[in-house]
Amino acid sequence: MELTSKDFQSPEDVRWCPGCGDYSILKQFTEVLASRGSDPDRTVLVSGIGCSSRLPYYVNSYGVHSLHGRAPSVATGIKLANPDLEVWIITGDGDALSIGGNQLIHALRRNLNVPILLFNNEIYGLTKGQYSPTSREGQVTKSTPRGSVDHPLNPLTLALGAGATWVARSMDRNPAHLREQLAASQSHQGSALLEIYQNCNVFHDGAFEVWTDKTSQPAHAVFLEAGKPVAWGGSEPSHALHWNGGRPEVRELGRDFGLSDAWVHDPSDRIKAFALASLEGELRPFGLLYRAERPVFAAAQPTEIRSLSELLRSGRTWTVE
Repeated sequence: MELTSKDFQSPEDVRWCPGCGDYSILKQFTEVLASRGSDPDRTVLVSGIGCSSRLPYYVNSYGVHSLHGRAPSVATGIKLANPDLEVWIITGDGDALSIGGNQLIHALRRNLNVPILLFNNEIYGLTKGQYSPTSREGQVTKSTPRGSVDHPLNPLTLALGAGATWVARSMDRNPAHLREQLAASQSHQGSALLEIYQNCNVFHDGAFEVWTDKTSQPAHAVFLEAGKPVAWGGSEPSHALHWNGGRPEVRELGRDFGLSDAWVHDPSDRIKAFALASLEGELRPFGLLYRAERPVFAAAQPTEIRSLSELLRSGRTWTVE
């Protein structure tokens, strides 16, 4: 029987603030699960603590609302115990990058075969507006009334440095793009980190507007496509990136520099993926930055496990093969 997105919607009342970007993410997520033939009885969503981590309640599947920052560890156990299950990690910038930082990087380096959806709103929303690891320098919050003095953590460069084999970014206000990236993360064999810009309209409203608003987006959002020039500016691009001596350089398109001279996006190039992920200010990349193949963690584990009793009684020294 072919399922629809409604089949993945649980009967629970959705309890996010009206206007929260999480509503859009939930909608696109259930549509992708349905369109790609996921089985609710074999799908497990694992979350930590935060506004984003309520998502498993609203999806008709199995779910674990775990401890703060510990979703990767719980998901690892589930995936190792039953590799055939479709497991997703749902987390936020505070949950994943503060108390859960170690958990995240080890899930990524191990290449756990699980997509990780990181909702980034640059604020602690559930606890009413404190600054988070991704809050910008100078950002005024309940806990930084004079502005944050911390430099923000970049989830994409962190994922690349930790050894993730699939790294991408999308946004809540571009449903088609978000569905595309969600589907791609599900298809990847290995650790897939998808950062999603998610607007918190109560405590950090409009944080990503320069990239999500249709009038400003063309000049600031770079939508990446494999094998295509890294260019932006609308249907007729006005600017492109040039790889100049090992670093990206913004060039205006014209008589002296055309699309044929621009940097062509190759998701297998980790060095250039780092360069793209490091773009800060008002120019940001969206889409797939990096993709690689290597053995997944679950598949690398031994299939035959001896009992603890047998191991302890086997002698003074043990050999584990």
